[in-house]
Amino acid sequence: MRMRCAILGSGNIGTDLMMKLLKGTDASGSGQTPLEVVALVGIDPASDGLARAKTHGIEGPHEGPQWILDHADDIDMLFDATSAYVHVRHYKQYAEAGIVAVDLTPAARGPKVIAAVNLTEHLDAPNINMVTCGGQATTPMVYAVRRAVESLPYAEMVSTVSSKSAGPGTRQNIDEFTKTTSTALREIGGADLSKAIIILNPAEPPIMMRNTVFAGLPEGTDHDAVLASVYAMETDVQHYVPGYRLKNPPVIEEGPFHTPGGTVPHRAVVLLEVEGAGDYLPPYAGNLDIMTAAAQRVGEAIATHKAGVSA
Repeated sequence: MRMRCAILGSGNIGTDLMMKLLKGTDASGSGQTPLEVVALVGIDPASDGLARAKTHGIEGPHEGPQWILDHADDIDMLFDATSAYVHVRHYKQYAEAGIVAVDLTPAARGPKVIAAVNLTEHLDAPNINMVTCGGQATTPMVYAVRRAVESLPYAEMVSTVSSKSAGPGTRQNIDEFTKTTSTALREIGGADLSKAIIILNPAEPPIMMRNTVFAGLPEGTDHDAVLASVYAMETDVQHYVPGYRLKNPPVIEEGPFHTPGGTVPHRAVVLLEVEGAGDYLPPYAGNLDIMTAAAQRVGEAIATHKAGVSA
């Protein structure tokens, strides 16, 4: 029996996630998804997302969070693709109604999960936070560096996305984006100190999502081990985000480099690009695609866990 899920937010992210789930395959494309979409819920009755839901035989109400609460008996899992503000207002109500919430906003009211790193650590949590698009893209690489060194004094990420792929939710949550992403680089990536930056690029034609990770390395680091760990992580993320790739080979630069955590003799530099799958969004919107792909992966892990099957 599949887990019944609703998607709240009929904008780009919510609609793309719906289209992914309606394909019927899991995040890796190798089996059947254990998730059944029962509704895409928005607030604008004229939204394209709600219209698409209805053409696929999916309910498309426009009563927002209240519809979710009114139909809690018919919903096992909620993917919240609204905004940090909306999620903060309602997340306790979802839990009280017995609905597991997978939060695609940077509200950070539940444990943070990066699909390629700590997928199975919080499968029983009532509310899981998917961090941010930049967090899903770069935290795996910070973690990859950290597992190959004795300590990671500092990590920094810069995420550049096309202005066209940054909808109202993204623009309203810039502060939350930087704070939540930076925290994930420490809590999950393993850095002692961290910084996160997002840049909206208005270039035409629109650019792919690009991310740069800088990681300060302590004395005595095995550089080959760091590089091998980075390549292995690229493969791990590609299992559910095929368009995730290293833009250039990772490099170890000679320092010294001055960081907020002190001076380090070397640093690893990882350049990433994310191309979207094109399920609903254009391929350049990899920043949104990695969020929906990661959310699908996490939702499926929760569903298989609750069914007593290993994720």
